Amino acid sequence: MSRSIVAEPLTREAFAGFGDVLDTAGEADKLINQGLCGRYHDRARLDFADARAGVSLFKAEPRSLPLKLDMVERHPDGSQCFIPMSMDGFLVVVAGDEGGKPGTPRAFLSAPGQAVNFHRGTWHGVLTPLVAPGLFAVVDRIGEGPNLEEHWFEAPYEIKT
Repeated sequence: MSRSIVAEPLTREAFAGFGDVLDTAGEADKLINQGLCGRYHDRARLDFADARAGVSLFKAEPRSLPLKLDMVERHPDGSQCFIPMSMDGFLVVVAGDEGGKPGTPRAFLSAPGQAVNFHRGTWHGVLTPLVAPGLFAVVDRIGEGPNLEEHWFEAPYEIKT
């Protein structure tokens, strides 16, 4: 039996309990490069235990909606930031923690030009582009020891628009 989740638009307010939304909404914090570039400063709270930040490139296969959600993951020792390298939106899934397990997931559709940073320990879905090329820069923890927990749902969810 599948349970349904309707994907909602990604906003800073709706996502605040899970992480940061990075975008260029509003006025730039300052103009740089001879006034030709707006700097939107310090948009994500990067947080790593006993490690350093690293930048990797991920190339994920595009998915389509409706989507079966049967697993979420979290990184207890570091935040994880997904930055699309195209102007395409993507699907973002998160869930609050309920006693060491994920609660009911929420799904968001990002707008072109938005990125997300999952705070340390936040349950989230895997990287889910909806169109090719599915290329992302990912800023996350590089260090010793495991930093991944997975949770498989007994009954999957269906994410739709």
